[in-house]
Amino acid sequence: MKEVVFSGVAPSGNIHIGNYLGAIEQWVELQSSNKYQNIFCIVDEHAITVPQNPEKLREKIREVTLLYLALGIDPKKSTIFIQSHVSEHAELAWLLNTVTPLGDLQRMTQFKDKAKKQKSILAGLFNYPVLMAADILLYQTSVVPVGEDQVQHVELTREIAKKFNNLYGEVFRIPNVALKKETKRIMGLDDPTKKMSKSAENPANYIALLDAPDVIRKKIKSAVTDSGTEIKYDLENKPAISNLLTIYGGFAKKPINEIEKIYQGKGYAEFKKDLAEIIVTELAPLQVKYKGLEKNPRKVKKILKDGAKAAKKIASQTLKAAKNAMGL
Repeated sequence: MKEVVFSGVAPSGNIHIGNYLGAIEQWVELQSSNKYQNIFCIVDEHAITVPQNPEKLREKIREVTLLYLALGIDPKKSTIFIQSHVSEHAELAWLLNTVTPLGDLQRMTQFKDKAKKQKSILAGLFNYPVLMAADILLYQTSVVPVGEDQVQHVELTREIAKKFNNLYGEVFRIPNVALKKETKRIMGLDDPTKKMSKSAENPANYIALLDAPDVIRKKIKSAVTDSGTEIKYDLENKPAISNLLTIYGGFAKKPINEIEKIYQGKGYAEFKKDLAEIIVTELAPLQVKYKGLEKNPRKVKKILKDGAKAAKKIASQTLKAAKNAMGL
């Protein structure tokens, strides 16, 4: 039996190049290996941990689904579904809440960051990591390919699984995180000390996967740079250029030291112009595929329906085992 790869993206904000280089590109690579059973979810129940406009949320769910498909997630090789279409996610989350220490949730960095931006903190936002644990553990996942900002949540998932297993017997597989070392953390174009965020208020923070070519060029041109003119990877002294070099390397599939040699003696303007064209060129096929998928909603709907059916078959078995172990 193949080991399971599971991951997902919340349909909120703008899916950007950091999401792609840090996580989704890994999914495509793992899918291509034919070594794993691949399960990729549009985690809409995570999106509602902060208030959402219902119509906008429906549109974002559709958008993320199309992006998965346009980026190369193949329904013939992977299971693709919407989280809320498989009720076992919410039910297992409640069971796991009963074994999760309050202190563990209070230590979650993302909760602290998101809570600062909310007028009132809702219980769903606080319990978000437990739902994520349920997402992962339902499928007896071995590998969780994510960006660096989600590592803490996967670590908590491991601890929750171990505690549950110690209390009730071996029900859950202990998952491992998979990071893409070179592009595990893409920083904001407007502030290289903070990560690129799909919920950023300033559009200059990110390059969305669906940004038009001229928008991409403008954002790269206006991206923050460091003092001096040398194009060199130096996180401590040149964080902005280091971030742009990481993005360049991720899209061009070149080691950073090779890129440094290309631009030795050249200025920021030429480097940024070339970077913008590389991103435009690499995103063009995705955007063409996306527009094509928009014209075939019936096909997309069937992919999601089939995916939910396949996911539910696995999830129901795990949930049954967990409930039985707990005496329910």
